[in-house]
Order: sequence, then structure tokens, then C-alpha cells
Amino acid sequence: MIKYLGSKRLLVPVLGELVRSSGAATALDLFTGTTRVAQEFKRRGIEVTAVDTARYSEVLACCYIQSDADRVDRVALAQAVAYLNALKGVPGYFTETFCVRSRFFQPFNGERIDAIRDRIDSDFSGSPLRPILLCSLLEAADRVDSTTGLQMAYVKKWAQRSFKPLELRVPALLPGPGRVVRDDAAKIAADLEPVGLAYLDPPYNQHRYYTNYHIWETLIAWDSPDHYGKACKRVDSRDDSTKSVFNRKREMPDALRELIANVRAQVVVVSYNNESWVAPEDLVDMCSVRGHVEVLAFDSKRYVGAQIGVYNPRGVKVGRVSHLRNVEYLVVSGPREVVTRMAACGASRHGSTLRPALLGERLE
Repeated sequence: MIKYLGSKRLLVPVLGELVRSSGAATALDLFTGTTRVAQEFKRRGIEVTAVDTARYSEVLACCYIQSDADRVDRVALAQAVAYLNALKGVPGYFTETFCVRSRFFQPFNGERIDAIRDRIDSDFSGSPLRPILLCSLLEAADRVDSTTGLQMAYVKKWAQRSFKPLELRVPALLPGPGRVVRDDAAKIAADLEPVGLAYLDPPYNQHRYYTNYHIWETLIAWDSPDHYGKACKRVDSRDDSTKSVFNRKREMPDALRELIANVRAQVVVVSYNNESWVAPEDLVDMCSVRGHVEVLAFDSKRYVGAQIGVYNPRGVKVGRVSHLRNVEYLVVSGPREVVTRMAACGASRHGSTLRPALLGERLE
């Protein structure tokens, strides 16, 4: 799985237990990102619909959520991966942009990425293996990059992993059906089929995934866009069409309130942390329209950038990070009996249950 800001890796077991204890047979992951949570739901036998606006997220979801391991030709997939791994590098747009003009990858790996990406389009267009192979390439590139996990900048000296040769692997596919939708969750939530449980993990601050992972957008789109700045970000990063209402401080609370109210699900689980623009009591109030509300809290490390410290453009450490830990919250809402059962199960996973009334919540 690729490195990702806001990854719910540590909360995945908890979320898996929540969906199990809810009794839901279907689930919706509205901001699926790397699909880590959606995969956990699918692993537990839930039929999942994964939604996101990112191209790379769509590919990950097509691989892990939509593809059925029992229906994929494993022999053909293994042969395709071996074939692509044997290709020699050919320098192209990716090498020039992300290895020469910037230093996200070493050139020998950039040339391999160029060659493999071209061949996926030429040799596997229309094939059900195409999204799986794109996912394999994306994950292989992530294993040899030279960043701290975000693509707003690269590290001053080559990361040790960047010296390793790029190698595609056969993804660990999951059995069962699933669905993928690439669209704006705020616009389509009310039109999606009803589900037993909806999981919402929207952005809560100004950090934009489109710019944080612009290389993955380009790798999947393969459109050789014009770029700007040292990080060679896509010029369409400046377009309003690539910006989310959830990255706008004034608009985000109302958008989230409307989304929570409109999503068609028996139970809604919202994830956020104590560094967000929305106060805990406000989020509980938003969720109260769904029925009974319970809040689970989990202590966790902050993202990797905070662990490293504050540096100036020359790579000199210039400041101290104020804190290295934060609190991750899961706000569960829906029928009282179901939500109470879920909260008790979730709290047993090393979390703590906070009484919504203590957060200023107006109970139903």
C-alpha cells in the first residue's frame, strides 16, 4: 500500500470490527484514498462501493475492490507482471520531469516507469488486467521514491530506497464483488444505492491530495501535463475543478453537515482528528440527525512530516514541532441499539468511549 497522508492503517482493525458488529452486508467508503479501509470491509465479506475523485484512487479501487480474485486469470496476470518487469528503461516525460527537473526518483527507475507505463497502454488496453497492472506499477514506484511520503517536495539527499531497482509485484487481490465510482462524494452521495454502513473520512484542512500526490495523478492519467515549481506540479492544480470544498475552511463545515445528512445508510461512521477545522461537539451535532451518537477516541502519532521536524528550503532545521501525537476520533451514528453495540466493540480495540453529552451534543 502506498504511503499516504491521513492513512487509517492503525484504525483499520477497529473499523473492521465496527462494520462486523453493525451487521451490515453492504458498505460505502466515500473518500477511499488508498482503499485501505474499503479493503478491510471487503476482507470481512462486505460488498463495498469505493468513491474518490483521484485517478490513482480509482485504479487502486479497481484493483482491490472491483476485481474479484476468484475471477482474475492468475496465470495471465503473473505472466504480464513478469513481462513488464523484463522491459528495459526508455527515458520519456516521467524521467525528464520527475528525475531530471526534480529528484523524486533516480533516473534509472524513471526510465523503467516510462517504458512500463507506455507498454501497459499499448499491450493491455481494454484488458481487465490493465487496472491491476497500473496498481502494481504505482505501488512499485512508491517503494523507490525519494520523499517523506508527500510529493510537494523531495528529500535533499537520495532516500536509501531510491537506489533499489523498480520491481512490479502481483497485488494481493481479494475475493468478492465491489464497485468503484470516481466522482465528488458531496455531489453524488444522495444518489448512490442505500447501504448498511457508510464510512466518511473527508479532508478537514487545507492540505490537498491532488497536489500532495500529483505524481500519481500524472502516472495514471499519462497526459504529460505542463508543470510548475520545483516539485513540477501539474498546472491544473491551479484550476478550481481540482479543488475540493473540504479544503476551504469557511465552506467545509456546511458541506460536511449536508453530506452526513444526505448519505443513504443505516449507520454512518465519520473519522476525523483534533487538528481539524471542525470541533468535536460540532461534528457530534452534525451526526445527531442520523439518530443515536457515540464517539470513540484513539491516541496516535502525527504524520511523518511532524516526526521529522521543521526545515527551511536549504534543508536546515529551523524550528521545533509543537506536538508529536494527536487524537483520532470515530463518530458513530444511527439506530441506538446498533450504535451502542458498535461503540462497545470499538472501545475494546484500545480506544475510549467519550459521552457525546460531555461534548455539548444535543441527543435525539
